[in-house]
Amino acid sequence: MTAVPRRCDRRRFLVASAAFAATQAIGVAPSRAAETGPVPITVTARPIAGFSRRDPSLRRFGALEFVGGLVLTSSYRGFGGLSALRLDAGGERFTALSDKGEWFTGRFRYSGKTIVGLDEVQAAPILGADGRPVAARGWFDTESIALDGDVAYVGIERVNQILRFDRFGQDGVRARGQPIPVPREILLLPHNKGLEAMVFVPRDKPLGGTLIAISERGLDAAGNLEAFLIGGPSPGLFTVRRRDAFDISDAALLPSGDLLVLERKFSLLEGVGIRIRRIALSSISPGAVVDGETLFEADLQDEIDNMEGLDVRQTPDGDIMLTMVSDDNFSLLQRTMLLQFRLIAP
Repeated sequence: MTAVPRRCDRRRFLVASAAFAATQAIGVAPSRAAETGPVPITVTARPIAGFSRRDPSLRRFGALEFVGGLVLTSSYRGFGGLSALRLDAGGERFTALSDKGEWFTGRFRYSGKTIVGLDEVQAAPILGADGRPVAARGWFDTESIALDGDVAYVGIERVNQILRFDRFGQDGVRARGQPIPVPREILLLPHNKGLEAMVFVPRDKPLGGTLIAISERGLDAAGNLEAFLIGGPSPGLFTVRRRDAFDISDAALLPSGDLLVLERKFSLLEGVGIRIRRIALSSISPGAVVDGETLFEADLQDEIDNMEGLDVRQTPDGDIMLTMVSDDNFSLLQRTMLLQFRLIAP
């Protein structure tokens, strides 16, 4: 972790912390603006010149190289709260979801290899099996998304349910989600600390065909983070070793199959920090306690916010690109940020 944030940073974050804590305690009411179907919205992007606030010329941060970033704003009242993100193979088309139960889709615009804006953005309600928005039944804390070809899975934290969208590849955001059976232990996860990250393992990898779901802060007796293998060759429970009071906010798979886990730490004294760990997929099995090397850490001396979404893709020339998005909790004191990095091979 870098040094404790400067006083101005800490003062700014202490105020934001109060808003964040209040949001976590009482929840955020779902938006009704997009209930009738997809609607086009305009998103304004302000470039982030450098990731380090101390030295914007720095580009190397742990095992990552900063490529570019944006601060995003929109007049659309439901924009924000972005908790999960998935990109297409080309890194242009994106699907994101907010914790108010809305989809956001669109296209990233690049100048060379640097992201400079968002185009063709649409917002739409996440629909249940009955065709109604899931937010209408109180299932609006949608925090995670996993893709298996044309099938999408969405994790809903406060009720600890997983919806499967069989026709997502054909119908897009108009697809309807059906709850799937989940292990009993998922239903017992703590309120607002439940399912936070999901990935689907391709069938040519170890654990192929498995949906991996990880809790934000569901702890076992040893204080490690509870995680679940759903379907696949060896369903069951495993845990991720919890270190330094970090919680899990998302996960993604590298082309090699290894799991990247995005983590965050929140403290009124130290502010916020984020970290990415790399966990060997081969180490995951029912009953295992897994851990991995730290690839990246940042704090408020860097350009971060409440980073909650992570995805990975490989470019045609072989670069491994990481994209992160932040959840602003619909607070004027926080930001919706999009950050992109290149993984530097060790």
